[in-house]
Amino acid sequence: MTTPAPIDLRSDTVTRPDAEMRAAMAAAEVDDDVLGHDPTMRRLEERVADLLGTAAALWVPSGSMGNLIALITHLRPGERYLAARGSHVIDNELGTGAWIARGMPEPMEWAGAPGRISADTVRALASAPALYHTLHTTLLCLENTHGGSGGTVTPPDEHAKLVAAARDTGLRVHLDGARLWNAATALGVPPAALTVGVDTVQVCLSKGLGAPVGSMVAGTAEFVTQARRVRKMLGGGVRQGGVLAAAGLVALDRMGDLAADHANAVALADGLAELGWQVIRPQTNMVLVEVPDVAQLLAALGQAGVLALPMSSTSIRFVTHRDVHATDIAEALHRIKGLG
Repeated sequence: MTTPAPIDLRSDTVTRPDAEMRAAMAAAEVDDDVLGHDPTMRRLEERVADLLGTAAALWVPSGSMGNLIALITHLRPGERYLAARGSHVIDNELGTGAWIARGMPEPMEWAGAPGRISADTVRALASAPALYHTLHTTLLCLENTHGGSGGTVTPPDEHAKLVAAARDTGLRVHLDGARLWNAATALGVPPAALTVGVDTVQVCLSKGLGAPVGSMVAGTAEFVTQARRVRKMLGGGVRQGGVLAAAGLVALDRMGDLAADHANAVALADGLAELGWQVIRPQTNMVLVEVPDVAQLLAALGQAGVLALPMSSTSIRFVTHRDVHATDIAEALHRIKGLG
């Protein structure tokens, strides 16, 4: 029996640059970005800063490096940072917040909905007496969308409450916005509406927007000057980076396409629900499904040519993206129905 061509729903990181993006990369104007400033990289950084409402931005090879640069800049030994349980900066970055940035993470329990935290909890944790022998809480890390809960969106009013709680208790704020473009699309607001009041923000170009590599970290001009030095310390200096920046510029032109990914996620969720699956309705491009046996189901899906990833010991995740179309979702549901 021949295995059908796979429909890859493991992540929105599996997208491949198309002909237009590859042509832009090949034609990019470049220079040595370490010795000066690559002109295409400069255009990308200025455009992203404008989109995010920040003074400046810096290209980095990955979102994990962007987050780490922010944490290194914000934290000192003996300081603690707060983040929602399941946040990328706690669970998916190899502990570099503690290992390299030398801060101690404090997971915050979800409040009201998966992936969401409350301003009251921020105030309670940040207001604890700071005795000399205790950790001093100095930083709040937000994540929008919250990937660990299936792409949960934080709207502007809730974001404002969290930032206000941080400011009231003397905390700085870093926003892990790896999928901020998805949050803005889901809410129908510009990305800058979701960065108000933060000190730093990281956004990804290689997830839903489809660039082959790269993220951006943004904030004040002073922060970006320091971030460039920290990037070099971490081995992230680039030479003719315009080849990669050109892909990022094309990716930004495709922000409007994310709405189709969200619609495909809803179609997939509805179809799975009709088949009797226990589905969490998606807010963006992730579909979480509770299952009795994760390993067994992933193996069966793989045999059917539908690729997904485990999300927990009891759930799997499907992620829609620009390389998967409505016809692919229909075909995926057809194959899944055939599993019986």
